[in-house]
Amino acid sequence: MSHLKPLDDNFPIERQLEIEAAPVVLINLFTLDAADEERFLEVWKDDAGFMKRQPGFISTQLHRALGDSPTYLNYAVWESNEAFRAAFTHPEFRSKLKAYPSSAIARPHLFQKVGVAGICTA
Repeated sequence: MSHLKPLDDNFPIERQLEIEAAPVVLINLFTLDAADEERFLEVWKDDAGFMKRQPGFISTQLHRALGDSPTYLNYAVWESNEAFRAAFTHPEFRSKLKAYPSSAIARPHLFQKVGVAGICTA
């Protein structure tokens, strides 16, 4: 089973789920043993397929760290935190977490875009 750990110990995902916001971006940092990469990718693909079918899902992209580091970053965009919360707490999704390799540690955190004048828009 994938172990869930907070990216920010002071504000774990369980507290973030309570906030009404739209749209939201999930950043999920995964670390695992190199021997578990193939299994991790199979399970992540299955999870991503489930999420893709959920209302409010916009997109996702998985990234792998360069070199020999078996570290992955998932970036997923949702129409709202309400939509993400419904998918993330869905019993079918929660049961899928058991399929992750035991070495996998997930650090999910929710974000919103920030506008910086002359640089980027919110």
